[in-house]
Amino acid sequence: MQTYPTVRSSFPLYLLVLPTLFLLAVFSFLPVLMAFYNSFFEYEVGGERTWVGFQNYIDYLTADPTTVISFVNMGLLTLIAIVIRLTAPLIVAKLIHTLPNERHRYLYRLAFLIPTVVPVVAVQLVWGSLILGETGLVNSALENMGYETLTRGWLSDPNTALIALACIGLPWITGFEVLIYYAGLSNIPESVHEAAKLDSAVGLKKFLLIDIPLVLSQIKLIFMLVLINGIQGFELIFILTQGGPGFETYVPGLWMYENAFSFQKMGYASSIGVLLFVIIFAFTLFNMKYFKSAEEIQGQG
Repeated sequence: MQTYPTVRSSFPLYLLVLPTLFLLAVFSFLPVLMAFYNSFFEYEVGGERTWVGFQNYIDYLTADPTTVISFVNMGLLTLIAIVIRLTAPLIVAKLIHTLPNERHRYLYRLAFLIPTVVPVVAVQLVWGSLILGETGLVNSALENMGYETLTRGWLSDPNTALIALACIGLPWITGFEVLIYYAGLSNIPESVHEAAKLDSAVGLKKFLLIDIPLVLSQIKLIFMLVLINGIQGFELIFILTQGGPGFETYVPGLWMYENAFSFQKMGYASSIGVLLFVIIFAFTLFNMKYFKSAEEIQGQG
C-alpha cells in the first residue's frame, strides 16, 4: 500500500496524465455512451427524437434483410484474416530472424516496411481495377492460358465477390505485423536458443515448441487487432463493391454507415454500432481471460 508521502511525490505524474485522460473521455468514452443512449431513439440529425426503446435492436435482429448475410460475411472475412495474418507474417519474420547477417536482416525489414507508406485506398483501387477488374490481370492471365470461360468480373459476380475481397492483399504479409513478430523473436533470450540446441530442438521443432510459445504476446496483440478490424471495418467493401452485388458483400459496419449517413436513421445506426461494440468487448474479455501470453503464464507460476 502506498504511503501518503509516496502518493504526494507522484502527484505531478498524475497531473501529466490528466490531459490524455480528458481527451480519451471526450473523444472515446463519451461517444460510446452517446451511442448507447441514441440507440433507444428514432431520429434524424437535427430532427426531433422519438423514444422507441429496444425497437431498433428488435428490427435489426429480426426484420432487417441484411442482418444474417452481413454477419456471415463479417465472420468469414474475419476468420480468413485471422488465420492468414497470424501465420504468414510470423513465418516471414522467422525467416528474416534466422539470417546470419544483421545487414541483410535490416534490408529485409526495410523492404517489408516501405509498402506501408502507400495509401491503403490506392492499393485497394489497384486491386479492384487493375487486378480483379473485367480487363484486369487475373482475367488477362486466364485468357492467355486458354481459360476464357473462367473470366468474369470477380467483384461484380455474386459467386466470387466475397472470396475476391478476401484475396485482396495477397500474400497478406504486412510490414507492421512482420516487425511485431520480429521484435518478439528478437526478445527471446540467447540462453533459450542454446538450451534448445542441447535438447536437439532445431528447425521446425524449435519453431513450433519454443519460438511460438514465447511470442504469444505478439500473437495475442495481432489477433485482437485483426479481430477488431474485421468486426468494425468496412472501408475495403465500401470502396470496391458498396456491399453489392445485391447484399452479397454487406457487413454490419457498412450497413451502420449507410443508415447513419445515407438514410439518416441515426438511432438505428447507433443500435448496430452498440451490437458491434458488445461483440468486440466480449471477445476482448475472452481473450484476456483465456488467451495467456508467456509473461502472464510465468507471472502466474
